[in-house]
Amino acid sequence: MHSLLVVYGGLDGELSPDKTEAGSRPEFILRSCGYIAHVAASREEAVSLLCDADASILYLPVTELGPWSKLIRSRKTAPVLWWCSDLTANLSAEACDDNIMADGILSPHMHPKDIHWSLHFGARQCFERKQWMKEKEQLLSRLEERKWVEMAKGILSKAKNISESEAYDLLRKQAMNERKRMVDVATQIVKVYQMLQDQP
Repeated sequence: MHSLLVVYGGLDGELSPDKTEAGSRPEFILRSCGYIAHVAASREEAVSLLCDADASILYLPVTELGPWSKLIRSRKTAPVLWWCSDLTANLSAEACDDNIMADGILSPHMHPKDIHWSLHFGARQCFERKQWMKEKEQLLSRLEERKWVEMAKGILSKAKNISESEAYDLLRKQAMNERKRMVDVATQIVKVYQMLQDQP
């Protein structure tokens, strides 16, 4: 991880590069630790600079983390970390809701070694989350497929007066004969059945 994008936010304009004291600005601290740090003060700048960034550092109130994280993650899979300072953390803990997705936290009081390790663990957290989301999507897809197969089994079982295991075997055999996936055959059966049910 070498190139970082620092995103400034805040509705009142209090958190902007020109209104933040130079010594506490995230990009200066990150550069002093050996990183390349680009700065974005608007959504458009952030989106245009995102492609070259290995991670995004959000310098904004905790209440704005959710929307910004969502925007960044919709454009690129890369770690998103929150820069926690006196200005960004001036709200109570209640402001931090369950939908905040940050891969780590950085602060101006960290030593270079702490910043390095936070970025390292943030990257690891990001890619583990990506893998978990991929597995979740696969599981949801399998559940959806199973739903169609179960409905088709029920329809075949009722229509042909056979057991569900016999209906399953029939479905499997039909899928092999048609060289289709079993879920595709099951979906066809359910849709045809529903269409026939809708007929007056």
